[in-house]
Amino acid sequence: MEKQAWAYLLFGIALVVLFAIIIAHYYSGKRKGKVEEAKYKMLEDDDDDQRS
Repeated sequence: MEKQAWAYLLFGIALVVLFAIIIAHYYSGKRKGKVEEAKYKMLEDDDDDQRS
């Protein structure tokens, strides 16, 4: 393989690995509480507006 072909291959692999890391971070158990908290906070705000 030529250098350019190796460069494209390595770049593609790096992008796939980066994408996998981002997905793993997003769906990790540590973040679930923080993500769910925002959802419930929005629902609470809607309930407060209806009571006024």
